[in-house]
Amino acid sequence: MKQTDFILCPICNSKTRIKIRSDTVLENFPLFCPKCKQETLINVKQLNMSVIKEPDAKTQSR
Repeated sequence: MKQTDFILCPICNSKTRIKIRSDTVLENFPLFCPKCKQETLINVKQLNMSVIKEPDAKTQSR
């Protein structure tokens, strides 16, 4: 039987509503946490999650 786990929020480490199996592959997945109300882009492969860092918006200087 395949192992299943809930994805944990990378910000507050609480359980999200997304359940993945050991053969699940996610790329550029927008993970929303209902507790801290943050959205994070993640990649998941073989139950290993990595967070995609987005560059901050740069302000325009005159």
